[in-house]
Amino acid sequence: MKVFNTLSGRKEDFLPQGDVVKMYVCGVTPYDDAHIGHAMSYIIFDVIRRYLKFQGYQLKYVQNITDIDDKIIARANSQSIPAGELAQKYSQAFLEDMTDLNVEPADIYPYATGEIPKILEVVQGLVDKGYAYQANGSVYFRVRSKEDYGKLSRRNLEQMMAGARIEASGEKEHPMDFVLWKASKPGEPSWESPWGPGRPGWHIECSAMSLKYLGDTLDIHGGGQDLVFPHHENEIAQSESFTGRKPFVKYWLHNGLLRLGEEKMSKSLGNLITIKEALPKYSADAIRLFVLSSHYRSPLTYSEEALGAAGGGVERLIRAVSRDEPAGSSGQVLDAEPYRARFVVAMDDDFNMPQAVATIFDLARAINQAADSGISFGKAQNILLELARKVLGLRLETLEFIREPSQEIETRVNRLIEERAKLRNNRQFQLADEIRDKVAELGAILEDTTERTKIIWKRKK
Repeated sequence: MKVFNTLSGRKEDFLPQGDVVKMYVCGVTPYDDAHIGHAMSYIIFDVIRRYLKFQGYQLKYVQNITDIDDKIIARANSQSIPAGELAQKYSQAFLEDMTDLNVEPADIYPYATGEIPKILEVVQGLVDKGYAYQANGSVYFRVRSKEDYGKLSRRNLEQMMAGARIEASGEKEHPMDFVLWKASKPGEPSWESPWGPGRPGWHIECSAMSLKYLGDTLDIHGGGQDLVFPHHENEIAQSESFTGRKPFVKYWLHNGLLRLGEEKMSKSLGNLITIKEALPKYSADAIRLFVLSSHYRSPLTYSEEALGAAGGGVERLIRAVSRDEPAGSSGQVLDAEPYRARFVVAMDDDFNMPQAVATIFDLARAINQAADSGISFGKAQNILLELARKVLGLRLETLEFIREPSQEIETRVNRLIEERAKLRNNRQFQLADEIRDKVAELGAILEDTTERTKIIWKRKK
């Protein structure tokens, strides 16, 4: 198995350091409902985690929740409620969204506010070793004390500062020094510390949590590409400085970002579709299939057309796994092992999910052709379900009924059925399958019986 490591900029053999793969993925800052961009990241890492387990690895998976932050405080103040109450509300909503999307829960969800003792331990250790300094109740990390600072994003301090908006501060020794502990302002949530009341900075939270629950060196650290700098760069600096050990992470994995138009989808930009808005329109399986249609390191553009097509794809898979074995079997059996092997080859190549998905659809097509030819396909259905459910996280349980037929659609469907019948009579089964897919996009499922082709119209919920 090979994975692309952001730190080295190339694919590397995946060789975890011990019997248990230690995996950490940056979680949410809960000040609003999670959006489809969040869904993209957590579905991707859910599939990576599922595949490692499928291949026999033992995992310990940690995902933090940043429940104290400037945005949380600002939003809570605007609603005249405590910051903790707001964070708890949206943390719970996020976890419910993940359940709805069939994302397996992390082994541990540490909350920043519950890890203050470990955070203070790490900050104090950095101060004691000379990597950090106190200024007016806040504590900052000295970026110039880390010779290889910038190695993840491949930028030096001058490049980082060029064009960047650096806050003027007389407290910092260098403009790029970042805060580890923030002195509290009046009315803000705060905790006691050796430097006075305050709260943790964003970057130190993840270092403290990963060190506490996974140890000094992680196997996999994941997150979106927008976290490479400054968040993950700063995690490396403070973690390696605190422990004195390198590397902090063996394999850095970063997913591409979801776009709505030309910009990434984000809460701060306000150009987002929340998971709660999407799920009534599209099934969780459709959303997962939409995400998995693009390589995890590539950007993905949100569109209703793409999600609609993914929904049609889910229906094709359900159709294939729901077919009954032919009554008069020819004695032949569909061999699905080559498809399983192709699936594994794809996933072993830096988790090539689009290729793995394509293999699943090829297997579904083979099942349909076998059914039409009197070939036994039950074992192939089991393999398709195993790969789709265990690795891709698809439920493949029920169809999403989305429309009632109009006269125009009924006419088009009937014409397609006639065309499909001719193709089947000429044993052009692959073209006939394509006709069935077109019919599914128009809102109907075709069920072949010995007497005729039955049309099942999908209806609104």
